[in-house]
Amino acid sequence: MSLINWFEEKRKFGGLIGAFIEKATKGYVLSEREKDRSINVDTNKGLWTRCDNCENMLYIKFLKQNKGVCEECGYHLQINSTERIELLIDRDTWIPMDEDMVAQDVLKFSDEDSYKNRINLSQKRTGLTDAVQTGIGNSNGIPVALGVMDFQFMGGSMGSVVGEKITRLIEYATQESLPLIIVCASGGARMQEGTLSSMQMAKISSVLQIHQVQKKLLYIAVLTYPTTGGVTASFGMLGDIIIAEPKAYIAFAGKRVIEQTLRQKIPDGFQVAESLFDHGLLDLIVPRNLLKGVLSEIFELYNLAPWKENNNQV
Repeated sequence: MSLINWFEEKRKFGGLIGAFIEKATKGYVLSEREKDRSINVDTNKGLWTRCDNCENMLYIKFLKQNKGVCEECGYHLQINSTERIELLIDRDTWIPMDEDMVAQDVLKFSDEDSYKNRINLSQKRTGLTDAVQTGIGNSNGIPVALGVMDFQFMGGSMGSVVGEKITRLIEYATQESLPLIIVCASGGARMQEGTLSSMQMAKISSVLQIHQVQKKLLYIAVLTYPTTGGVTASFGMLGDIIIAEPKAYIAFAGKRVIEQTLRQKIPDGFQVAESLFDHGLLDLIVPRNLLKGVLSEIFELYNLAPWKENNNQV
């Protein structure tokens, strides 16, 4: 048996694990109740992982080649910020910004573990200093300013460092007249920093107002799974164009919080990208492997805008 055939047999075997789920087809997302009934398989170690949607076993090497998209059902699994930068930015053009910025435990916060320890553990696990990477680079030859949040770092929570890095990125993009892209993946504001975290929403929104309204520069927000809380309530929904990945979970308050507050049952898919698109909250839903090309077309249209020609003549 060849190596390719062996992998194919392993893949088919993985599919049998979730075979009792009859609707594991492309474009279908399991309800939370169905996910609770699924078989638990420890795939944290080794060469295999499991799709969060259809439960099929996936060979990690092939999954990375497919940009983190399940080959069985088309579901977009989470990828880290470095992988997203490689997806959007041309090779050897990425210049990072503010890499040495580290959060301070001003409140001396501690719950099950201290905030300082949580930061140190996340830094060791991800290799990042905080939950966002910012920088400039070329996307299909077009210079852009890019910020990418990383959910693997404390749930992509927005603390003072995340807010400051994004603010500086926007100010640089405004100064250099660059289009701005921010890829959101966050659980919201970072509770361990209290008001220092909450104020980042207003700080980022204020510099975006200068970038978009006063300077008439382009800002594109890309919402991925998940985008929630203070990020959704601020720069996540302020894009001139708002793009989401298929089946991305986008919300302010989570489903359980809404149900406990209103004492009403929320239907499945209520906060999925496709539902938000149907209600006019998103401009586009773009598969991950097409995103770079779609962004390039948007930049080209933006550069051809009539008002830019009129401003140049003046």
